[in-house]
Amino acid sequence: MEAATSAAERAKYVAIITDGNGRWAQSRGVPVVEGHEAGADTVKARLRDAARLGIQELTVYSFSTENWSRSAEEVTALMRMFSQRIAIETPELDAEGVRMRFIGRRDRVAGPLLEQMQWAEEKTAANTRITLFVAFDYGGRQEILDAAARYDGGGEDAFRTLLYAPDMHEPDLLIRTSGEQRLSNYLLWQSAYSELVFAPELWPDFDTAAFERCLAEYDTRQRRFGGR
Repeated sequence: MEAATSAAERAKYVAIITDGNGRWAQSRGVPVVEGHEAGADTVKARLRDAARLGIQELTVYSFSTENWSRSAEEVTALMRMFSQRIAIETPELDAEGVRMRFIGRRDRVAGPLLEQMQWAEEKTAANTRITLFVAFDYGGRQEILDAAARYDGGGEDAFRTLLYAPDMHEPDLLIRTSGEQRLSNYLLWQSAYSELVFAPELWPDFDTAAFERCLAEYDTRQRRFGGR
């Protein structure tokens, strides 16, 4: 059993449910894709904050296995945006020392986009400043089912190697924006002992001050991992 962890140890591994893009767009009377574009801008900005603050891994929920149920128009616009963002931003992030990893299913991703994802991972593979994990076509239950189908025994450590990103650390802190208070099928295995913070801001409005407020909330927590 792990010993209690002091809150003085700052969060090194942070995951975020980036919720609220659609409501942000609706509140402004603009197309939902503009909310997703604004949300993508926020991901890049908070990634830079995370690197500045010494966070080693940032995981963001980009597209869930359930998001395929949205309108064909929205899904198509999202895929186009992902493709454009990867092409434009990968060299920029590479220059800033960001390692990019995509976690989730890959059998439903169109060939050209899948090639871009693989290119981004390969191009940034040697970077060590911070790792950005992008959960794309990701579902926590599906991840566990996929791992279980290949599991031959050996305990938790052996099972972990079968997850989508066995190199990803378990998040110290999991943040959800937009005021909702649920995990929505996100990192169900990895977040078993994560501290949870729910922020009221819609994701595009989640600025540096809001991020630092959530990190400060983490600092007040005492992590015991079942101990005293």
